Amino acid sequence: MPKMKTNKSIASRFKFTATGKLKRSSAGKRHLLTKKSSKRKRQLRKSSLLHPSMEKMYKRALGVA
Repeated sequence: MPKMKTNKSIASRFKFTATGKLKRSSAGKRHLLTKKSSKRKRQLRKSSLLHPSMEKMYKRALGVA
């Protein structure tokens, strides 16, 4: 049986936490920033966790699980 290939686009967007959860960055901070408030841009800097219902699918694409 051949090896599983890692989906590189997912691998570049997600990182694993120490407990094995997937960490992602917030969307909406690349362009059109002038109309967004400072508070909104500041809150977009924080990373968040991937929703548990999506974790199995993304881990499989990363070659884990």
